[in-house]
Amino acid sequence: MLEIVPLTSEQAPVIHMYGLPVSGAYADNLCIKAWQLLKKDFPHLPAIQIHLLKNIPTGAGLGGGSADGSFMLQLLNNKYNLGLTEPQLLQYALQLGSDCPFFIINKPCYATGRGEVMQSIDLDLSGYQLVMANPGIHVNTGWAFKNLFADGASPKNSVVKEITGQPITEWKNKLLNDFEPPVFQQFPEIKAIKENLYALGAVYASMSGSGSMVFGLFTGSQNLTSGLPANYTVIRL
Repeated sequence: MLEIVPLTSEQAPVIHMYGLPVSGAYADNLCIKAWQLLKKDFPHLPAIQIHLLKNIPTGAGLGGGSADGSFMLQLLNNKYNLGLTEPQLLQYALQLGSDCPFFIINKPCYATGRGEVMQSIDLDLSGYQLVMANPGIHVNTGWAFKNLFADGASPKNSVVKEITGQPITEWKNKLLNDFEPPVFQQFPEIKAIKENLYALGAVYASMSGSGSMVFGLFTGSQNLTSGLPANYTVIRL
């Protein structure tokens, strides 16, 4: 949850965070950076008090911080009538991070370039159940990229857009996350979660992004109301 309240006596934004703890310096928070970006081009933008409730764990590969920064851009644009178009918001978001533009679109996309070149894809997961499994491990994104293809392997998903157009039952051996080999080698307990999701009957399972969250897609007919570990969360789509 993200909320802003205008301030009259402060020159810089103030942020209050609740929920899950977030490490890092105040100036590195993407909500703060989003305000600073817009302040340069819109000097009349007032100082604000930010209230941010964090429910998405950091270092999980879910883009929680990126989503916060992108939605801050949209919130400021709407609240203060800045008149920014979607393409303009995408350019601001790209300055915050390569995956931030996705959250401006906020729907299934095939992204290339640095993440800013997006094509919508037709993806319907209605009727499925999504199981999110949190191993409680923080995977450093920089480390993950540094070790990507360190063993000389090549990207496995050159046809991602085509694969996602196929039935989900066909994804298991085709739609592969290139971050998994180095992360699984370093953290075998994350690999074990993926294997467990398949053992429980998932039609598809994968690590999310650079990790460490793992998700599984189950058909709506499967009974997932009991027997799951405490760190598994079921979401009906």
